[in-house]
Amino acid sequence: MPASNTASNTAMAGEIAKFDALATRWWDPAGPMAPLHRMNPLRCGWIARRLAAATGRAGEDLSGLAILDVGCGAGLASEGLARKGAAVTGLDAAGEALAAARAHAAAGGLSIDYRQGLPEDLAAEERRFDAVVALEVIEHVADRPAFLAALAAVTRPGGMVFLSTLNRTPKAFLFAKLGAEYLLRLLPRGTHDWRMFVTPAELGAEARRAGLRTTDIAGMVPGLPRQEWRESRDVSVNYIVAMRRD
Repeated sequence: MPASNTASNTAMAGEIAKFDALATRWWDPAGPMAPLHRMNPLRCGWIARRLAAATGRAGEDLSGLAILDVGCGAGLASEGLARKGAAVTGLDAAGEALAAARAHAAAGGLSIDYRQGLPEDLAAEERRFDAVVALEVIEHVADRPAFLAALAAVTRPGGMVFLSTLNRTPKAFLFAKLGAEYLLRLLPRGTHDWRMFVTPAELGAEARRAGLRTTDIAGMVPGLPRQEWRESRDVSVNYIVAMRRD
């Protein structure tokens, strides 16, 4: 699929270029995506358990389910979900990141359908998935309501949408912006714009207008240095949400 026009409702050219520039180091667990590497087991496990329960499966079994990973980057979540049995389509507007995703999946013997484009492209093709995930993506899009509507459009009725993002709180500004980017240098400077963070209430209201109903929410907090993240009731910084399409 050719790259979509960056003047579309949801894509931002600057954000695409930002993540394309990180493509060659995306899979380095000690590189600029190190926080996502440590967060990924929590994200994928949380999603898998809820999706398996909603579809009558045990544990984290996703076999036979078609999942779309929107804003997949170089494929961290795509590979995590594929290893749990899902048939995964990874979608991103960043071509260099997708090239890294395809190479890494091939090296690991994983069959993942990586496509360049936007969710509205697949909606125009009338594609539908059992579940759609967009992890650490919505804080980088140009139009949240349009993005949520596109996610709903590519989810089958009764299917699920999973989002993870950052809350717009003073604590998130301190830890996720100043701390992570400037003090600890866990992320490249300029990775996030605090003004684009979204509160759970805002996200829930916008999702309802798109035909999505929130069914679960949890906070995600980092463990000790070099340890994986853990689930928490504290949603003041990072949080993950499950939604069902009506």
